[in-house]
Parts: sequence; structure tokens; C-alpha cells
Amino acid sequence: MMCRIRNGDLFRDEQGLTTTGMVLSLLITLTLVFTAAQVYRINSASAEVQDVADAAALSAENQVAEFMLVVRFCDAVVLSLSLAGATACGLGIAALCTPVTATLSEGLIKAGRQLIEMRNKFADRAAAALNKLQEALPFFAAACAASVAAANNGDSSGAQYLGVAVLVPAKGESIGVSADDGADQLLDDIDDQAEDIRQKAKEAEEAAEEANRSKERAFKRDCGDNPAYCMYERALNLAGMEGSSNPLYTSIDAWTFSVALNRAKAYYHTRLAGEAPADYSIEEQARSALRAHFYQYVTEELKGAYVHETGDSFEANFPHVPSNTAQMRLTTLYTDPIYPVTTAKSGKSVMHAWPGCPEASSLSLGSIQEMEAGDFETCPTCGFTAASMGRVAAASSSIDNGFEYHYEAVADEADVYEDARRRADGPKAEVKERAGGLFGKLRDVLKKTAGKRIEASPPGRFGAIAFVVNAGSTSTAGGFASGFVTSGTLGPRAAVSAATLVDEGSAEGRTALNSALDGLRENGGVVVGAAGIVLDAWSWLLKAYADGQDAVTGAIEHGLNGLPLVGASGLGTWAADKLKGTIKDMGLQPAEVGALKPVLVNSAHVAAKGEGSFASGYLSVKQRIVAHPLMSTDLFSSLLTEAERMAVTSIEGLGDSVQIASIELLGDGGPSIPITIPLPDAVKSQGLGVVQSVFDQLRSFYVETTGVRVWE
Repeated sequence: MMCRIRNGDLFRDEQGLTTTGMVLSLLITLTLVFTAAQVYRINSASAEVQDVADAAALSAENQVAEFMLVVRFCDAVVLSLSLAGATACGLGIAALCTPVTATLSEGLIKAGRQLIEMRNKFADRAAAALNKLQEALPFFAAACAASVAAANNGDSSGAQYLGVAVLVPAKGESIGVSADDGADQLLDDIDDQAEDIRQKAKEAEEAAEEANRSKERAFKRDCGDNPAYCMYERALNLAGMEGSSNPLYTSIDAWTFSVALNRAKAYYHTRLAGEAPADYSIEEQARSALRAHFYQYVTEELKGAYVHETGDSFEANFPHVPSNTAQMRLTTLYTDPIYPVTTAKSGKSVMHAWPGCPEASSLSLGSIQEMEAGDFETCPTCGFTAASMGRVAAASSSIDNGFEYHYEAVADEADVYEDARRRADGPKAEVKERAGGLFGKLRDVLKKTAGKRIEASPPGRFGAIAFVVNAGSTSTAGGFASGFVTSGTLGPRAAVSAATLVDEGSAEGRTALNSALDGLRENGGVVVGAAGIVLDAWSWLLKAYADGQDAVTGAIEHGLNGLPLVGASGLGTWAADKLKGTIKDMGLQPAEVGALKPVLVNSAHVAAKGEGSFASGYLSVKQRIVAHPLMSTDLFSSLLTEAERMAVTSIEGLGDSVQIASIELLGDGGPSIPITIPLPDAVKSQGLGVVQSVFDQLRSFYVETTGVRVWE
């Protein structure tokens, strides 16, 4: 039904709404929507130039980031060559300490010298090439910015972008390599002392081998020949000794001469305590008494026996047991007054084997020496003479079923071992002194190696400022037509943007560096002998830049595993431990290899860090335009002219790539690995003429155009 219009109101009826009011509301809403859309379209078209300027600034600064990755790569190579050279020297020093590796030492030392020479040559060449490359960075930045700007041309709005970028600062600091780290002097010292160390190591090894052979023989006579006759077996079966008093060793590694000495002490103590005649015959009782004297004598002698052994010295005292009458005369068995003496009917003196002899009725005592010196008769009952005492140990010392037979062999070997050890200790001490001094100098070289590095402060280290112009015209009549938006044309637009580098601390930079280094590791080739050991070590040490001390330690251990340093003298083990300790003291920390990435910043912040005429001029112009937005912009012409001059300097003749240097490992006959950096595609495609043309057009634009938007 029809609603009545109250009081003739076209916009409100009795229910608060009319058809006329509804139509007008819809028209107004649609007008506002289309107007807003048209304004948004115009603003977007106007703002696109800023987006392009941002992209151009980021692209320009990215060239600096990539340059720094190249610098870090070259620095990693220099560091690895330094460490590899020092490692080769260290391995060469260690190899001097054993005769079996002495032949390798010459090759290792030579390789160390070649690596140090290669390090010096590579560092100088890389520094020169990097200086040339960083001089071209302003052009790279300008070319990449121009390429990014041009890539945004030809869209529906008819954009015609021109863009360049200027690095701040425009000139980098000269890249050089620090002073000598002492490696050459170390190599000279090694050459001077190498032959003496080799000779002394040979003398020590020969004497040590003789000592080891002697110890091996002694071990077998003590317990190594079990279950055949030996000290252990004889003590077990003759004296019933078991357990800790008679230990059994199955390996010489745990055995020492003190084991045999302690076994002998326990054996004679046990034999003395358990000595008794086998029967009641006079002859057996006499022999038992003489055996008791013998055991008592040896027990007393062994109280003063000793074995003092350390890693560097050996000293022992094994009393020798008399095995015949002549040897007995040299002991206290001959001089001790312990034998009963009586007087025969003839008036002559008679000496008896023991007080229990039926003929021994006197308590007077005498010695065998007195008996042989005086006019003595032989006792008809016990028959005691000097030979009686001399025969006590004769049998057990002469054949292998006697304990004394094996004990005497051990005692003899102890003398041989001590003499050989003494002859080895002198040369060993000299080798340790000389080689230890060289290891000390190696430690100093390694600590200074951290200063033999390639560092760079390139152009653009503070940032890049991009200038971009959209010279195309965009009509405001297109899109959503609106009577509230005046029809016309958007003229040329300009924008400035800036970017700088930040270290995000991510693993991306480490990954990129390691990937590049892995390529060098693969190109090293397969070589055997000393050169192979060195190249393997260098392959490991390429990781030292990113991994620090762990990579150095791994390289040293890897190299030592390739050297058979085990020897009788122990000098090889000492040298290996000394070298590991030298490396451990180095404490090399991983380098900062986080990814450098460009980020957008206020252009004034970038320019404020620069010291050249461009930076100061830019700040001055920006300050004036901020204060007077409608002022003439002719001053930009001079800024772009200065930027162009810096960008095109030293760009001629670069070609498509730059060879930084070539790694010529181990001299002319070793692997040669060139390091070549390709130029950015934008640089190849743009070319010098194109970049100069962009500068010309931008200068014309700034000269002819006024009233540009305020920079922010």
C-alpha cells in the first residue's frame, strides 16, 4: 500500500523513509566509493616511484654485501693457507723426531714453506684485485639501480623509470695485508736444526730399541715364558708362592723390572723361612745349613735393591747372586764369621758347615776367608770347604730349572736396559729441547696469524642512496570517473631512497662461505705422501674461518694420523702431544660470517656518515628542500655529476669477470685453483654508455622540473 508523505516531506514519510531519500543515499555512497577509488589509484600511481627507488637502493647496496662475501672468502683462504703452512711445519717438526718419519719431514717442511709463500703471494694478489673491484663498486651500484628501474617500465600506467644509486662513502679504504707473522724465520730455524734433530732422534731410537729388546728378554725370564721355566713358574713350584707375592703378567705393557725384583725378594724370604733338611743325613743337614746362609745373604742383599723408573729416566740395583766359588769369594758369604771352628788332634783348626755338625764342639766362629788363609784341616764328618758354599747356587744358576738362573738373566738385562736408557736419554733430551723450541716459535707464529688477514672498508659500507624518476605521464581521467576528482595528467615523479647493511647473524653467510670453500676442497686433488698429508690438512683448515679452533684441532689430528710417529724412544708420541698442545694454546675463534643484508633507512642517516662532497652536498640540498619545498632543484645537477664521476672511474677494461687470484698449492707442480668473480648481470647488460645516459637524463629532469615532492 502507499505510505502517506507527512507535510509534503520528500525525504521522510510516516515510517521515516522515502523512495527519493533512498535513491539519493545510494547515489552519494557510490559517488564517495568511486571518488575514493580514483584517489587511491592516483596516489598509488604517484607512489610507485618510491617503491622502485626502494628496490633500486636495496639492489645497489646488495653489491656491497656480495663484495664483502668475496672479501671474507679471500680472507678465509689466506687464513687457511697460513694455518696449513704452520701445520705443515708443525707436522714436519714432529716427523723429525722419529727415524721412520724422518724421510717425510723434508717434504712436510718444504710444503710448509711453499704454502707460506703461496699465502703471501695470494694475499698480495687478492688485495690488489679486491682494491680494483671495490673501485668499481660505485659503477656496479649505479648499473644495478638503473637495471631495477628499467625493469619496472612498460606497465599499464606508461611508466618510464630512470634510476641510479650512489654509494656512501663513494671510495673505500685501500685493502692491504698486515706485516710478516714470523713464519719465514720459523722455516729458516727449522732448516738450520733439522739435521741435528734427525741425527739425535736416530741415536735415541736405536738406544731405545736396544732397551726395549732387553726389557722384552727380562719380561720373558720373569713371567712371560710361563708355563715354561721362568721366575714366576719356579717360585710357584719351588716355594709354593701364589697371589700378590707371585703375580703373573701376560703383557709387557704393564710389566716393569720392579715386578721381578719384588718377586725375588718374596722368593728368598719364603725360601729362608721354609728351609729344612730333606732328611737327617749329615750331608743333607750340612747342605740345608749352607742354603739357609745363602738365602739369608741374598735376602739381606735384596733389601738394598731398587728400581726407579720414570718416563725420562731409569735406575736400578739388582744384586747378583754368586754361582760359583770364585763369585762367592767376592761376597760377605766369604768374609762373615759364621762357621764353627774347632781344633783337631793334629793341632790344626777345623771349620764346620753348621753348629749341628757332630765334630763342632766349640763356639768359636770364623769365616771362609780365614779358613783359606790359615792352616785348616777339612772336617771328616761334614767335609766343609770353600767349594761347599760355592756349590750352593751353582746348579740353580747354571740350568734353567733353577730360580737363580732366571733371576740372574733379569739382573743382567736390568744392567743392559739401564745403560741403553742412559744412552737414549741424552739424545732424547736434546731432541726435546730443540724441537720444543721450534714448537714454541710455531705457537708464536700461530698467534700472529690472526693478524695476517684481509679486511675491507669498501665503498657503500655506510649505505647507498638511490635516485629514481618516472618520466612517463599518467592520465587521471581513467579508472573510476568522478566529478570530485579533477581530470588531468600526472607528470614526471621522482623519489629518493637509501639502504644500508646489517648483520643478521644468521647461518646464511656461513653456509654461503662453506659452500664456496667446499668447492676449493674438491679442487685440491688427490696427492699421496707428504704433499697429500698437507693438502688434506689444508682441506680441513678451510673450515677454520667458520669453525675456529675445532677445525684447526681436527686438521692437526688428521695430519698426525697420517704419520707413523710411534717409536721405541717415545719421541714421536711426545712430539704429537706437544704439537696438539701448541694448537690448543692458539684459541682461534670463528670469524663473524653472518649474512650481510641491505635494509631501507632514512637517506639522511646514510649521508650523515659520509665525508665526501656528495654526502655533504646531499645533506645541504635536502635540508634546503625540506625548508623550501618549491625552491629550484638545479643543485641536484651538480650532485649527480659528482656521483657519475665516482661511478665510472676505473670501470673500463673490467670485462665479464674479475680474477681475484690463483691458489697455486705446493709450487708449480701442485694444484692450481683460480678464484674468479663474475660481474653482475646488470653490469654486463647496462654497460658504461647506458649508465652515463641515465645520469644525463636524470640531470635534465632535475634541471627542467620544479616542485617535486619533499624527500622523506
